[in-house]
This record gives sequence, C-alpha cells and structure tokens, in this order.
Amino acid sequence: MKLRLFTTLTFLAFSLIIFAQQHPKREFRGAWIQVINGQFQGMSTEKMQRTLISQLNSLQQAGINAIIFQVRPEADALYESSYEPWSRFLTGVQGKAPIPYWDPMQFMIEECHKRNMEFHAWINPYRAKTNLSTQLAQNHIYNKHPERFIVYDNKLFFDPALSENRKYICQIVTDIVSRYDVDAIHIDDYFYPYPVAGVDYPDNASFSRYGSGFQSKADWRRNNVNVLIKQIHKTVREIKPWVKFGISPFGIYRNEKTDPMGSKTNGLQNYDDLYADVLLWAREGWIDYNIPQIYWHIGHPAADYETLIHWWARNAENRPLFIGHSVMNTVQNADPKNPAIHQLPRKMALQRSYRTIGGSCQWPASSVIDNPGRYRDVLIQEYHKYPALMPVFEFMDDKAPGKVRKLKPVWTEDGYILFWTAPKAKKEMDKAVQYVVYRFNKKEKVDMDDPSHIVAITRNTFYKLPYDDGKTKYQYVVTALDRIHNESKNKSKKIKL
Repeated sequence: MKLRLFTTLTFLAFSLIIFAQQHPKREFRGAWIQVINGQFQGMSTEKMQRTLISQLNSLQQAGINAIIFQVRPEADALYESSYEPWSRFLTGVQGKAPIPYWDPMQFMIEECHKRNMEFHAWINPYRAKTNLSTQLAQNHIYNKHPERFIVYDNKLFFDPALSENRKYICQIVTDIVSRYDVDAIHIDDYFYPYPVAGVDYPDNASFSRYGSGFQSKADWRRNNVNVLIKQIHKTVREIKPWVKFGISPFGIYRNEKTDPMGSKTNGLQNYDDLYADVLLWAREGWIDYNIPQIYWHIGHPAADYETLIHWWARNAENRPLFIGHSVMNTVQNADPKNPAIHQLPRKMALQRSYRTIGGSCQWPASSVIDNPGRYRDVLIQEYHKYPALMPVFEFMDDKAPGKVRKLKPVWTEDGYILFWTAPKAKKEMDKAVQYVVYRFNKKEKVDMDDPSHIVAITRNTFYKLPYDDGKTKYQYVVTALDRIHNESKNKSKKIKL
C-alpha cells in the first residue's frame, strides 16, 4: 500500500512538472513586426491602422504577449520626432508626414496595451541608409554631419567610434523613453555591419585617431559597441527604471574552432564579425534580456538549432534569455525523429526543457498570422493554450504591489460585473497596471501556479461574469501586477453563477 501511494504521488508530481513545462504560467511570447520589408510603405493612415489592428488581433489570439515594433529603421522615425525625419517605410518619402496625421508608435502602444501586450520599441542604432540610391530628407542627421558617417556595402552607417554619434543615439533613446509609454527599447543584430568577403570596414582614420591603447582593431571595435550598449542602458534606467533594454543578436556568439568556449557551429560570429560581445553585456548587466536569433533548423550542418539552444541556455549569464524562432524555417523542415511533422513541437520541447530559457519570439509576426504549416493554429491549440504572464525581472524590481481592495460582484445594466479597487501605491514602480483574474470550481484547490485557471489578464478594474442560472458556486481570485509583472497576494470572492 505504501509503495502504491508513493508511486501515485511520484506520478502526480511528475505530471505537474510536465504540465508546467508544457503550459508555464510565466513566459515571454513575443513577435517582431518589421517595417523595412515595405509592408506598410505608402499605405493610407486608415488602411495601415486597420492592418495593424488586424495583425494585433490575430497575434493576441495566438497567445503573443509582447510586440517588438520597428520604429527607427534608417535614422528616421515611425513616430513624431523633432530629431529625425518621418520614415520612407511609412509614407514612401522620407520626411513626408502621414496624411491624415497620426503617430504609429503611439497608436501601437495604445493598441498593444488594450490587448495586455507589452510594446518594445525596436531601433536600429547605426544604420542610416539601406541603399545609397535612396533619397534622404533635408533634416536627416547625415545632411548636417556627413563627416560622422561611413559608406560600406552600398549602405550608410554612423561611425561607431565617434562619441558624438553615441551621444546622438542616446538622445534618440531619451526622446522615445521620455515621451512614450514603452515597455522596452530593443536592438536587433545590426551592430558593425555584416562583413563583405574581402572588403574591410573602412574605419582606418577613426582607428588611427582613437585606437591607441587597444591591442587590435577588433578589440577597439568591440569597445566602441560596448560603450554604446552601456550608455543606452544607463540612459533608459535613469529616465524610467521600469523600462527594459533588450537585444536580439545573431544566433552564434563564437564557434568552437575560434574559442573552446564557443558552440559546435561553423558560421558568422557576433564577437569576431559583428564586434558584439553579447555575453559581456549580459554579465555586466548592460542588457535586461537577450533573444538570440536561432533561425536555423534542427540538424543544420553549420548551425544546428539544438546545439545552439543548448549553448545559449548554458551561457545565459544570469539575464533573462528568450529564443528567436524563424517561423518559415521551422515549418519548412521536418522533425528528424518524426518526418511526418515539422519542427515546431521539437523546438518548443527543447526550449521549455531549460530553466534558463523564459520564452521565445517569432520572426516575423506576419508569418505567424499567415499560419503556414498550421503554425498559428498549433500555438493556439497547444503551446499557447493558456495565457501566460510575462517573466519577472527581479533585478529591476522584486517588490510586489499591494492586494486589490473592495472586491465584490455587482449587478449592472451591462450584466453581472466583478469590481475591485486598485491597491494604494506611493511610487510608480509600486503601482498596479494590470490584474489577473482566476476562476476555480467549488471544490477545487486554489492553485495560483496553474495558468488554466486564468480567465483574464486586464488593465481594467472589473471583469464581466458569465452568469447562467445562479446555482453553481465558483471562487474568483484577483491579483495585481506592477510594471515589472510582480504579482500581489490574492483577494478572493465566492460567487454563484
């Protein structure tokens, strides 16, 4: 009997672990919405707003809880800026304001927050032109200071060596964080440009001027980027200490043949080719999250997904780590252990098997919406079946808000509504900005770790109850979340519905 009881308890414990892995209560579930592909270029205000709302609705249904939206592709802006011109990827002509006038970033912040999604403002720090043939607006920074730029690979870049360029980029970050209710500033994989075979980046003049004291040009270049990353982080923290700063680097840090601590891969390297010392940034606390772009498939001969996810999981450097997924690469390759299906199930199983990995991000968002290989359907039906709270960034703030107050159900002309009052708070970091509503059956134990009981994550201080005949008793539990997603103690109410 004791053995049978032990076996039963062991099975139940194991089942709970498997459930938690399959359906974690906290998980970053992001998606990148790019503009540089021209998907919105020249669209009317009404059509673009309608398109964005449709995209956000589809992504919300797919369980996405963070949107990374490109707002500065070429030292220009998809928002109202007194420093940089309107982006050509918005209106078709750089410097031309949208008609009717609107602010896409402000619009997206409001629409994301309505859907309880985080909004991450995605900027490209160094890139000023993706093609030399494109026309720059008169007020573009290049036209004021051409001496601060470098031409390479038919593109135009800020010279990373110049302190005035770093100051300017931080000025842009200051402007965004000060004026907009963003949840994060985000940078992707473009640091020093991707190298062209046999063509060195032409920065000899800057190296001669500023490179003394460095053993090599490579060390000097890495330091230039390090200084910018550190300055951006400091800039964000000083303005709004709840706003995160995250990066999404190329998927390989270093190959093992270059560095014994590197991954068993054979591809471009962040450290050596893009001069991005990602692990240093995480180790020093200059970034708040890391989303390496592991866009390859399981079994790729040069950059195997399984090899890379294992490497990054071991090298998270005590910072939140999420995995960048390529939707199309995932669905276009079969699972090596089950050729009848594509690789999403295996990739998700790998991702959720590591404690150091707290979620994933989908590239691009449009592919999730298009649903190739039923990718979006599978997210809805299985991997994002239940809502997920964002991971807590304890190193930024680990103090939970107070409990909600005055929780009570009230009959109104709009139906039976559960109302509550926000907890008191003295500082912005202590304020409740969202609430989680759980529901349990009469005899169920209140288990706050089980996301299947979450019926709403909302910014409202009310929830409409699904009234039937008033004969079935439920227990509703409400908690508060602050800006860093710390969760308060719960307040509960038993209600007949």
